[in-house]
Amino acid sequence: MAKAKQKRDPSRGRGILHELKTNRTLYLMCVPAMLLLFLLCYLPFSGIWMAFTNFNALDGIFGSPFVGLQNFRIFFNQLTAWNVVKNTLIINFFNIILGLIVPISLAIFLNEMRLGVYKRVVQSVMFFPYFLSWVVVGAIVYGLLATDVGVVNSMLRSVGLEPVRWFAEPKYWKAFLIAADVWKWSGYNSIVYLAAITNFDPNLFEAAQVDGASRFQQILHLTIPMLKPTAVVLTLLSVGRIFYGDFGMVYGVVGENPILVDAVNVIDTYVFRSMRGLGFSYGTAVGLMQSVMGLILVTIANHTAKKINDGEGLF
Repeated sequence: MAKAKQKRDPSRGRGILHELKTNRTLYLMCVPAMLLLFLLCYLPFSGIWMAFTNFNALDGIFGSPFVGLQNFRIFFNQLTAWNVVKNTLIINFFNIILGLIVPISLAIFLNEMRLGVYKRVVQSVMFFPYFLSWVVVGAIVYGLLATDVGVVNSMLRSVGLEPVRWFAEPKYWKAFLIAADVWKWSGYNSIVYLAAITNFDPNLFEAAQVDGASRFQQILHLTIPMLKPTAVVLTLLSVGRIFYGDFGMVYGVVGENPILVDAVNVIDTYVFRSMRGLGFSYGTAVGLMQSVMGLILVTIANHTAKKINDGEGLF
């Protein structure tokens, strides 16, 4: 048999100039976005050098004295630093877990609703907290937990129990911050899962219904497994920021309460307070450490996810 002649790709072997000439319109459309990316993301990379210097405004970033890893050693040699790392990891870990379970549950709950008007009202109510700033959320938390006029203590008094001085009890506040974060973001995050559910093939659910599967069985064996790729990607993105504390949340809800600081102080609020005495170089060093640790963790998590889920990962 004669060997079939392979068709030669006419564009093969041609250089980058031919590619630019052929698709010049598409590349020109990308120029503004690439320029913005360079100015806002890549150009500021030069500021990382500040982490290895004793920065002062007179000498500038590259003229300040080089101190090597001194700023990193200052952070890791402080006992307070390990406490804020622990607080950050605990709060973010539970935010990731509950931030996965609650939005998926809300999305499934909304998808199962059949009354359109009621569904839209419920969805709007769940989405509303996303638009509230952390200052407003802090005011709501104060209204609930204030010792004298708080709703929770009023309810405790009404049933004959002693009121609790919530703002003087540090042991409760990690849970309060986690609950506030989940309440604020779950409605917004559920939209992503709801959008994924609406793209599922309805024939699968019709076939399951014909086979006698109940609504719960359809959710358990069809909806949840098909949501897994979306959940994996969003979880990996969250893992990448596990070393970043939500500065706005902590300051908006707790503020400068000295009794609660040790219980809720995260890396970002700790750096904000420390920079007053240790300067910008120290803050840059801690920020670089957060980024590197986040990159390492998301790489490990992505590799693990691809092994467990047969190639499903972020990259």
